[in-house]
Amino acid sequence: MTTTYEQALHTFKEKIKQIKSYDEALGVLYWDLRTGAPRKGVNTRSEAIGVLSTEMFKLSTSKEMGELLSQLEDSAASEQLSDIDRRLVAETRKDYDRSVLIPPQLYQEYVVLTSQSESAWEEAKEKGDYEEFRPYLDKIINYTNQFIDLWGTKATRYDTLLDQYEPGMTVAELDRVFSGLRDKLVPLASAIAASPHQPNTSFLKQQYAKDAQKSFSLFVLEQMGFDFQAGRLDESVHPFATGLNPGDVRITTRYLQDDVTSALFGTIHEGGHALYEQNIGEDLIGTTLATGTSMGIHESQSRFWENVIGRSRPFWERYYGDLTSRFPGQLDHVPVDDFYRATNVVAPSLIRIEADELTYNLHIIIRYEIEKLIFNEGAKAADLPQIWNDKYREYLGIVPDSNANGVLQDVHWSGGAFGYFPSYSLGNMYAAQIADTLERELPSFWQLVGSGDLLPIKQWLTERVYKWGKARTPSEIIVGATGKPLDPSHLVTYLERKYKDIYKL
Repeated sequence: MTTTYEQALHTFKEKIKQIKSYDEALGVLYWDLRTGAPRKGVNTRSEAIGVLSTEMFKLSTSKEMGELLSQLEDSAASEQLSDIDRRLVAETRKDYDRSVLIPPQLYQEYVVLTSQSESAWEEAKEKGDYEEFRPYLDKIINYTNQFIDLWGTKATRYDTLLDQYEPGMTVAELDRVFSGLRDKLVPLASAIAASPHQPNTSFLKQQYAKDAQKSFSLFVLEQMGFDFQAGRLDESVHPFATGLNPGDVRITTRYLQDDVTSALFGTIHEGGHALYEQNIGEDLIGTTLATGTSMGIHESQSRFWENVIGRSRPFWERYYGDLTSRFPGQLDHVPVDDFYRATNVVAPSLIRIEADELTYNLHIIIRYEIEKLIFNEGAKAADLPQIWNDKYREYLGIVPDSNANGVLQDVHWSGGAFGYFPSYSLGNMYAAQIADTLERELPSFWQLVGSGDLLPIKQWLTERVYKWGKARTPSEIIVGATGKPLDPSHLVTYLERKYKDIYKL
């Protein structure tokens, strides 16, 4: 005989499957919108996305969903739940309590706006015309402020947004962490700038055939363990990854014919995201736990593969020959160590996704401070180009030559992703701590990289990080993987060791 508890659990899981189905369909529509959908179809497509998103939203916030959650949270019922089901209920409750406060009509308006906004951003970026994009950003900021009002302000208004991407993270904690990073990294960057041992990078800026770049990027993805039966690589204005389900994970990159490394590192970065999504445990598939536990942990995987592995000396000692063979005569005169040093050159740059590992974190701190100004101090969209330029002058000693290389360079704000940027630096910290653990637990770690045997590393990460999806919290993941909570000192140690060697400090 089926009990009331069993009926409630069955109905709840069916609702979750419906929500996941909507989410997957929307993922395909978004992917298509960002990889080649005709521009004249953007508004109609955005309306369709708005309708489907609202139906999913209504299902997620329905009275029935609230009643099912209450039944399953009952102490007697909760004791009968498996660990995964208990976690699924807890995560669904968190999302429900947040979403139920937003009127469906307001949500639909916001989804349509952000769907249209990304295409508007693409066109504005192409032209370097901020004023063309500003009306969209004004509206997105306004909607986001309405959401904060509905959700209720935490310690600050911006804290409310941070919690969406890194649960439990606060402005107070980030201020402390970023201040410590800044105090360590700025003197290191100054010492590097004064070093007489500056890498030669001139050979990176030749004309490199796009087809050959793509061939090498696909080869490296295969070496990482990317499953091409469960994923694909495409092109877009801004690289991204979309995990529809573990059997369909799509990534994009962008090819610059005058830079042989841009597309490669973009591909490895998104490939790191993809490995996470492709290797989530089978017991989570079909639930809302079948995704990364936070954007900080997700970024730790993209940054680990891109930087710790992809920018390492052992990696290039193994794969440099595979690269040079695709560009006959162009790199034959360049020793592998010169190429390795060139891919790790430290220099102030305008573009975040092309920044070196060390100054990259300063790009993130700039965006973090601007977002705090928007939501805690009331800065307006009209103010942002000047604020952006002033911050770049203060932190990096350079000023963008255009809005395309300045305030318009990132896609995130066009989708309303305020609070996301700190995840990149948190990802760097998680990645360095995970790398330190790997070096201790896999004594052959660097030998594996140097021999091109990357699959044991992927398997270690699968057991410690990937398979858990959202069934563990970020803190549970990092403690489970490394034995201790997040410790930013690992990132400083990693950067100091690496760059003091490269620049002979």
